[in-house]
Amino acid sequence: MRYLTAGESHGPALTAIIEGIPSGLRLEKSDIDKELKRRQGGYGRGARMAIEDDKVIISSGVRHGKTTGAPITLTIVNKDHNKWQDIMSIEELDDAIKQKRKLIHPRPGHADLVGGIKYRYEDLRNSLERSSARETAIRVAIGALAKVILRELSIHTLNHILVFGGKTIQLPEEESFEMLQEKAMASDLSIVNEEQEEEIKAYIDQIKKEGNTIGGIVKTIVEGVPAGLGSFVHWDKKLDGKIAQAVLSINAFKGVEFGNGFQMGYQKGSEVMDEIVWDAQKGYARASNHLGGFEGGVTNGENLVIKAVMKPIPTLYKPLRSVNIENHTPYKATVERSDPTALPAAGVIMENVIATVILQEILEKFPSDTMVDLKKAMTDYRSYVNGY
Repeated sequence: MRYLTAGESHGPALTAIIEGIPSGLRLEKSDIDKELKRRQGGYGRGARMAIEDDKVIISSGVRHGKTTGAPITLTIVNKDHNKWQDIMSIEELDDAIKQKRKLIHPRPGHADLVGGIKYRYEDLRNSLERSSARETAIRVAIGALAKVILRELSIHTLNHILVFGGKTIQLPEEESFEMLQEKAMASDLSIVNEEQEEEIKAYIDQIKKEGNTIGGIVKTIVEGVPAGLGSFVHWDKKLDGKIAQAVLSINAFKGVEFGNGFQMGYQKGSEVMDEIVWDAQKGYARASNHLGGFEGGVTNGENLVIKAVMKPIPTLYKPLRSVNIENHTPYKATVERSDPTALPAAGVIMENVIATVILQEILEKFPSDTMVDLKKAMTDYRSYVNGY
């Protein structure tokens, strides 16, 4: 499975072409739209989410509700493009119009300036448009498709927030997958402690009044992944490495960890290693899951536990210092639309990009021309693992 995405934040649309999806998968447009709606939700979202109502257009690779095995084309129309047609025109414009619309004041924390340096842009909007977090909408659409296949293989995903702008979410003593999923899905903050809802919402409101932003730490769990995905034979075959790269490719994500993660730097080996146990019905398992479901870059059959930190959104309504790229004079950074936080949405994005990587690994390992082939191969493999 491979894919490419294209499109700008205020361009006509975002597009993806996905190759390698098995034929015979029952796929409804609503399967993808549901995840797009999740990405747009969450307390603290700003004006852009009120403009866009993301819905996917499937224009190839699906016929009569089932995938054909051919490349699948997904498109999300940017409704906000109507107000930006001159700025984003693909045709040449008069110099006077271009100068009026030119972006020459890079925003700290964004890719504006580094993009201008790398690609020799005179107008930094070229950097802004493609580096915008708007691009993640189409990656969520791809992940939504991946999740449909994973569910057919009895693999499920969830995400919830562990730290919200420096405030730790107190977790319940019982942390079953089903319970966490139910609570996180019911919360527009994606937290699993309803008693902290009002406190966090009041904090977000305060941050918004201050013209500031907050980030946090997100946790994604994947249940049902069999042992043996990934490989230790070469550095770029390690599945945890692939997941880490995908997570860090999400806008504003600055760190990723598995299981106990960075806490292991403060622990002894006896507190970290997961002892191996065996059961006649289930085969091998671990007595704990401090390593987050990975050993040597290979899944070990336990739940995958991935945590990542999102920095505060860099666009501030009280702009920071910047520099005019034409005359190098000091300037207050340009303000584009911004949210006080996009943490719940970031969790949805993280969950979906992880689902995409896991599906890619599965489709590489098993025969997958058709869903019949794939499901049989997975069933046979699980049987082999349990009897090893």
